[in-house]
Amino acid sequence: MMLNRFYRLFCLAAFTLLGLQCHAGEKNSPNILFFLIDDLGAMDLSVQGSTFYETPAVDRLAADGMRFTQAYAAHPRCVPSRHAIMTGKFPARGGVPGGSKIALSLEEVTLAEALQAGGYRTFFTGKWHLGKDENYYPEKQGFHMNIGGGAAGAPRSYFAPYNVGAKPYRNRKPPIQAFEDAPKGEYLTDRLTDETIKFLKENGKKPFFAFVSHYAVHDPLEAKDDLIKKYSDKAVETDFGAGPKFIDEGSGQTKMKQDNAVYAGMIHSMDESVKRILATLDELGLTENTIVIFTSDHGGLSNRGYKKRKLATSNQPLRAGKGWCYEGGIRVPLIVKWPGVVKPGGRSDALVTGTDFYPTLLKAAGLSLKPGQHLDGEDFTDALRQDRKKQRGAMFWHSPKARPHSTGDANCTAIRVGDYKLIDWYDDNRLELFNIVKDPREQHNLADSMPEKRDKLYEKIKGWRKEVNAYIDPAPLKKTKR
Repeated sequence: MMLNRFYRLFCLAAFTLLGLQCHAGEKNSPNILFFLIDDLGAMDLSVQGSTFYETPAVDRLAADGMRFTQAYAAHPRCVPSRHAIMTGKFPARGGVPGGSKIALSLEEVTLAEALQAGGYRTFFTGKWHLGKDENYYPEKQGFHMNIGGGAAGAPRSYFAPYNVGAKPYRNRKPPIQAFEDAPKGEYLTDRLTDETIKFLKENGKKPFFAFVSHYAVHDPLEAKDDLIKKYSDKAVETDFGAGPKFIDEGSGQTKMKQDNAVYAGMIHSMDESVKRILATLDELGLTENTIVIFTSDHGGLSNRGYKKRKLATSNQPLRAGKGWCYEGGIRVPLIVKWPGVVKPGGRSDALVTGTDFYPTLLKAAGLSLKPGQHLDGEDFTDALRQDRKKQRGAMFWHSPKARPHSTGDANCTAIRVGDYKLIDWYDDNRLELFNIVKDPREQHNLADSMPEKRDKLYEKIKGWRKEVNAYIDPAPLKKTKR
């Protein structure tokens, strides 16, 4: 009887604590609004230095929050980068990319699931790209609501009907799982914005996690006619400077100038989306209790391989772009606004990568961390408070599915520790070592002049690849020009 009584008291205490946690979440936990922009380069915002693209809303967000100057995606391509955000793990650990596993296993406890269990109302709209069928879509991975997220990595068209592409090959791409009611000519970025605003108006009384995963600015490069005209006219008046439009890189070329009017129009519409959604927070009185995160899944599409695809942007002065483990492929914009915590107009050189959102947001929500899940994530709250006491640990990138035909890159593994980054081009047994702080353009290979640093980082790479069982293609790519 005593044991039974103790058991009942224990259960009552446990459920009471659980109830208190949920109640605390409803009353005190901050809302979280997460903007993930697809293929947006680190230099594609005016606040980041672009003089051609115009992003006044994102610039204002930076003025109200903190801008990170050394933020990284966890991979230079879409699927593995998104996998890292949702799981808190470097994608190589989960066999993504490369292995035969589904992109996001149901065994993973996602960031959304952790927040949902903590009392958050969870919402997803836009690009998911983490599963081939509905069994792996956002509603199976912790989101109460999913609007438009499925297997598609890009729309067939940005103009409704979204599943009818202007070019036949695009109609072989996976369709978007929504918006059959869209009036002809509706722009997809606007529709995702409308859906987000609707969610905020209907669910703003409880803590929410709203993940706005724009398909923009991924190809197909399609913008509104008036914006194409605006930026075409601006291009005529703009001095893009001397120098070549393209330089050789890998098996192809790198774009050196931000002069694409259509891409500029897509960025403009994305910025309008941010403006409208943040204005809705103001209208609903939610701004002061909402953390806003704005970032990208990897670097901008600035590189092409031997198939001469159209390119969107330039990541200069960063080297290369999407698909590459040079800075242009993995460095991303990151802005965080957190009223009462982040000092407006702040700027941080703290190292942050995609795995780090998971523990940081759990801590911000007042929820327990899940160290067995977000194995590679590190909480960067101290950096947000401008009270950084320690440097982030090693960051790794593993890219074993290169696309020399498309983006011109080659298979590699990279590590950054402190100021130094080592890239192991393992198919041709070549190492490159850079001091990223002194040489962000990655022009001076220090591998021969700093053998001790090179060897130390190379040992870390080899040990890490073994630890996570990183996939290595048994048929190495042929050497490519670099």
